[in-house]
Amino acid sequence: MVNRKLVSKALTMQRRKPTVYSTRWAMILCVLLSPFGNINASLASDTNTISAEKTTVINSQAKTSPCYLDGMAEQLQCGQITVAENPAKPDGTQIDIHFAILPAIKNTHPNEALLAIAGGPGQSAVEHAAGFDRLLSKVRQQRDILLIDQRGTGQSNILNCEDSSVTSTLAFDDESIDMIAETQKCLDQTTADITQYGSETALTDFEAVRTYLGYNKLHLYGVSYGTRMAQLYMRHYPEALATVTIDGVVPMQQSVLAIGSAIERGFQLLIRDCENNTACQQQFPELLADFTKVNERLAKSPVTEKVKDPLTNEPSTFLLTRSKFVGAVRMALYTPAVRALLPHAIHQAANEDYQAILGIYALSADGVGLAMGMHASVVCGEDIHRITEQMRKDAKESYVSANMIDGLEQTCEVWKMPPVDDDFSQPINSDLPTLLLSGELDPATPPNWAALAKKQMTNAKHLISPFATHGVAAQTCANDLIADLVNSNSVKDIDASCLEKDIRRSFYLNANTVEPQLAQAAPSTDDDAASQNATGTDKE
Repeated sequence: MVNRKLVSKALTMQRRKPTVYSTRWAMILCVLLSPFGNINASLASDTNTISAEKTTVINSQAKTSPCYLDGMAEQLQCGQITVAENPAKPDGTQIDIHFAILPAIKNTHPNEALLAIAGGPGQSAVEHAAGFDRLLSKVRQQRDILLIDQRGTGQSNILNCEDSSVTSTLAFDDESIDMIAETQKCLDQTTADITQYGSETALTDFEAVRTYLGYNKLHLYGVSYGTRMAQLYMRHYPEALATVTIDGVVPMQQSVLAIGSAIERGFQLLIRDCENNTACQQQFPELLADFTKVNERLAKSPVTEKVKDPLTNEPSTFLLTRSKFVGAVRMALYTPAVRALLPHAIHQAANEDYQAILGIYALSADGVGLAMGMHASVVCGEDIHRITEQMRKDAKESYVSANMIDGLEQTCEVWKMPPVDDDFSQPINSDLPTLLLSGELDPATPPNWAALAKKQMTNAKHLISPFATHGVAAQTCANDLIADLVNSNSVKDIDASCLEKDIRRSFYLNANTVEPQLAQAAPSTDDDAASQNATGTDKE
């Protein structure tokens, strides 16, 4: 039985049509993602029937229009600027960079805004406006929230891939995909110069939007891949920034493809938590053995079952491959509510009941809103050439890591990007007030990644939530701490004691029943993270 409370929200979503490429990419090849999940939004402007509220834009020459975004009832302000696709060719192809402004409730700082940067890479910031609004509600009391669709995402000349041949993500065999052929098909669909969609080129767009709107200073909030963009902003335009918060930190010093070991660590922490919880341990005493049993079974051959689609309730065929199973487990580790279902889902799958795994898989089977072409431009230009021999050695011990590296190397054979310069990988040397946030249970960006990023930040504080996964501010009181930083311009007096509150979800003992938390985890410290091997390669 599928727990419909966890998938009912998806019934109301406006989803991009899933493709074999997007689904395979999201489940196995995607390197980071953001904590907002798949909250797709439509941007609609109506200047005929709705009079614009007074805009907070301080540059009188800047043009914006009233607009509405999915998940938000109020009228916002949206706009765009036109830039050269290739900054070195200002008279060449032009593209539009779209942005949205969530106006301050009481704008006491009109010369400032907080720029929220989405993850992925490949997710739209504007489409996640409702999530950012909830997360940054206290900041928004006195300052605008600025969202920019990074070039290649959302409304900003999106680099995406369409495949009309796919009718069901449940039934297709993802392990039979020819990644080279699919990538070539995707490349053939675009007329864009894919070499111009890396992070540093996109950063010039962000700064152009700031200048256009007339903000003197920006506060930054970057989550997941967005932390890379935030750090690049600190490097190239420090004079434009007031404070920085990076949440789920990707250090400049390493390739994001080191995530393989982080995924393994996140799974081992799930096993640990179940073993340390009396009710979970009693109900699922052999959880690791259960996982191994399913993994080995599917390695021999996939399983096919007649099911009802958990999103539409229509009859469907579910082909469960090893890749889909492992990918569904991986994606579930990102979200506390879905993570709490995993012991039950894995145990049921070991007993050849795949309904719970089907429900979990369906939550992210549509590609989680990623623009795969933009994702490829970033990873192929900034990360693939930084794969080390140690990473390859570690990958041989992990199905997820091996699949990720192999698939991305095939993709990058076709999606040819010039590698970034060596100085791209240098740590950020900054005295800007900077808050780094990590979740101890994060399956993508563990605390030691943030400790590595902080090494040359002289005015920074690293906080670790012992019970959070990926994206601390969306799960804990850290959103209050961000507001404290923005209001004070200092990390010195931030009180992080609220992060010790246990926000874990109780484990499901079956499809409908949860148990009370009986075991407490010890809070982690920045010193603990710093003492670990900061290459992201250790396994707990």
